[in-house]
Amino acid sequence: MELDFWKMNGAGNDFVMLDNRQGTLALSCEQIARLCDRNRGVGADGVLFVEPAVGSADFRMRYHNADGGEAEMCGNGARCFARFSRQFLESDSIRFETPVGEIQAQLQGGDVRLQMSNPHSWQEPRPLDLVGHLREVHFVNTGVPHAVIFVDHLDEVDVMAEGAATRYHPVFAPNGTNANFVQVLAPGHLAIRTYERGVEGETLACGTGVVASALAHAKTHGVSSPVQVRVRGGDTLHVTFQSVDSDFREVTLTGPADFVFQGRIIL
Repeated sequence: MELDFWKMNGAGNDFVMLDNRQGTLALSCEQIARLCDRNRGVGADGVLFVEPAVGSADFRMRYHNADGGEAEMCGNGARCFARFSRQFLESDSIRFETPVGEIQAQLQGGDVRLQMSNPHSWQEPRPLDLVGHLREVHFVNTGVPHAVIFVDHLDEVDVMAEGAATRYHPVFAPNGTNANFVQVLAPGHLAIRTYERGVEGETLACGTGVVASALAHAKTHGVSSPVQVRVRGGDTLHVTFQSVDSDFREVTLTGPADFVFQGRIIL
């Protein structure tokens, strides 16, 4: 099977993009994992499919993690999806369906601004023992589940060990969670490292994790919109929101979405 693909990245979070507007692609988890394999495939954190919308939106987005499993949402992937699907639609404003609802994207030069779904499932911060480190862990769902852990020295965190301990901790069973380690550089300015569920390792950026961390910072430290978040890949993403009765609405995420190359692979 020969497959045409495009490679993109959003702030270093990289994806294989596939045009499935005809609805003829039906890849197995094994084939998706092979595409994402950095030694034997294209190499990516996940695969994005552009598909026909079911309702009145322009397209439907389907996202699979590097292990082949399908996920509800990916913020960096959604920005790449919007820029990629722009070639099929003569508009800088794009609406697309996801399992967490319809997303509105606006192309702004080299950046893409996403109107995110409303956060939900907040949990009170709780102390958890993560491989010998007692951490206060916040939790919120920003399209996918996220634990947020504020630390004093981000570079000293063993993200692989503590991230895996958080991702598989019994309090987040059975589905697990993504894990974000966050340092406050100044009020409204954060640095973040993320262990992603489904990738099972640290990625250079995670859009929904950026949103979760920005909102947890606002809730915990009382900062107002916007919040800037520097990801491991070096880019700074921007989160805006409105505070409504100790929750948040009108949440947006803005950051880059770049083409890398186009190719064909035999699966």
